[in-house]
Amino acid sequence: MAETSWSVALRALRGGAPGAAGAQGVGSGLQRAQAFMILATMLYRASHLAIGLVAVVQRHRDQPVQYAAVAAAVGLSVLVYGTALRRGWFTRRHVWADVVVCGCLLPFALWAWGGARESATLGWAMILGGSASAAVAVALDRVQVAAAVVLLAGTHVIGYQAVGASPAVVLGHLNSLLSSAVMAWVFWWYLRRQGRLLDDANARTLTAEAHRARYEERLEHHRALHDTVLATLTTLAAGGIDANAPEVRERCAREAAYLRRLVQQTSDALPRRQIGTALEEAVRAAEGLRLKVTARYHALPHVPPEVATALADAVAEALNNVRRHAGTGHAYLTAAVSHEGHEEGHGADHDAGPGAGSGGADTGPGGDGTGGGVVVTVVDRGRGLDPERYAPGFGLRRSVHDRMAEVGGRATVDGAPGEGVRVELRWPG
Repeated sequence: MAETSWSVALRALRGGAPGAAGAQGVGSGLQRAQAFMILATMLYRASHLAIGLVAVVQRHRDQPVQYAAVAAAVGLSVLVYGTALRRGWFTRRHVWADVVVCGCLLPFALWAWGGARESATLGWAMILGGSASAAVAVALDRVQVAAAVVLLAGTHVIGYQAVGASPAVVLGHLNSLLSSAVMAWVFWWYLRRQGRLLDDANARTLTAEAHRARYEERLEHHRALHDTVLATLTTLAAGGIDANAPEVRERCAREAAYLRRLVQQTSDALPRRQIGTALEEAVRAAEGLRLKVTARYHALPHVPPEVATALADAVAEALNNVRRHAGTGHAYLTAAVSHEGHEEGHGADHDAGPGAGSGGADTGPGGDGTGGGVVVTVVDRGRGLDPERYAPGFGLRRSVHDRMAEVGGRATVDGAPGEGVRVELRWPG
């Protein structure tokens, strides 16, 4: 067979795409079953051709008709199985041609012109009917299978009677013929059933995965709404800020644009922001709601955009919690490179004074760290929390802990009554 045909079949067995995809789809369980049956029946025919070639070389070296018969059988086999490998399944007219030529005509041609006058010299041609019946059993419908098997069996009976074969030889070859058809059909039935079960299981898995993806998308929208629109509306409802202040109106416009994208279901690609820029956006959003933030950045590393976004969103929620629950209008944010085995000494910069200012930094918010992870802390000096009674709410659980976990990071919350709260975000976790 051609090398390309072999590669097509082997790729189908491994789950790849045959040259002509069947109705069940590329790499489906049914298509793998088809590829296996093509290879199995082809190898069965190859074994019979090898027997025939050896028999001709040993017994009929001076009979050109015998060699011509072997060549015809090889050529027809290449047509039948090569086409099946290229197209993904058998072509019925080719299978019938194999039955008529290899299974029926060749034995009589050898008897008439090839010097085959005994069962030993005719047997190699007769066994081709066994591999022909195997292909018939998997490629044709039941009525055609019955007709082909009857035709092959009749050839065996008449041909062996013509050379005076014993009843044991005739019955033995008939048994081989029928067994080949039955076993091929049973194998094909089982593999086809297993392939369909596999396809059904894959379809259920894909459906479940689609449901999970939609759920995660909704959850992400819920978290974003909680951290942005809901936080702004809650602050405005409390009456602690001027709704007409420019920074408040700017934040409202930004969140209205987000809602518009959400309603229109457009693709909101992940911004390719550096971590410092992303954190500064979270700080400015918090300051727009009258929370003073003293921020310092220390040699920030370059991180994947999804990590920068997760850190910025988690910081935004941590600052929202300071504004809503801490009882103070001032928070401290520190972000720095985190090397393995290195303990940052500036994790909670309580001594950062007003001179540092919002966005104050050692290297600037863009950051130019060359490696390692990152650690970000948000600290306040508010009323704190009781560790024994603390249970994270939706904001901390979904918007902080879960967001960090999704990108391989970790979030921890520490605090004590009257001593404020410290939220630490680490990536990698």
